[in-house]
Amino acid sequence: MKKNIIKAIEENKIIVIVRGVARENLIPLAKAMYDGGIRLIECTFDSTGTVSDEYTGENIRMLAEYFDGKITIGAGTVITEKQVEITKAAGGRFIISPNTNEAVIKKTRELGLVSIPGALTPTEVVAAHTFGADFVKVFPINYMGEKYIKDLKAPLTHIKMLAVGGVTAENIAGFLKSGAEGVGIGSGIVDKKMIEEGRFDEIEALAKSFTEKL
Repeated sequence: MKKNIIKAIEENKIIVIVRGVARENLIPLAKAMYDGGIRLIECTFDSTGTVSDEYTGENIRMLAEYFDGKITIGAGTVITEKQVEITKAAGGRFIISPNTNEAVIKKTRELGLVSIPGALTPTEVVAAHTFGADFVKVFPINYMGEKYIKDLKAPLTHIKMLAVGGVTAENIAGFLKSGAEGVGIGSGIVDKKMIEEGRFDEIEALAKSFTEKL
């Protein structure tokens, strides 16, 4: 199962980050993104404490069950071992973090999920890989640019990397050409105003503007 998820990430390349979207809009949003070619969705935990981890787990479960066999669902902003456990119980398949936390990575591996911790410097990237990361989320990449991935990859070709933070329809091809195995996309597809106004056809179009570049 884990190998299949890794393969799905490598083949589909785009993970869409869904943050702060009302539950009633999650399925219509995911449907629109699916129609636009998206096959991987990251449902984030709320680090502000406004939304409970359990509530986020219910969102992950709802999406994982509804889109079983169509979209692979994982969790984002995972900073505790408890959140890893909640994700596993809800049917999530991968764990994405903004940072590199050895305990979170080890719990992720223990539960058979795909580990994608965040890192920026070469030292952090290597540490994440050493702890057991399957991919390393290079974040925030918008301050570094496409060439940074190429520079990291030169000595670290054995480490799979995802570029996250500021990836657009205009630069996605450049990041992939630079050596990133995939990218994370947030507001470039998950447009809050469009969602609130029910303009899901436009969300589909945004998704296609990225997937057509693959």
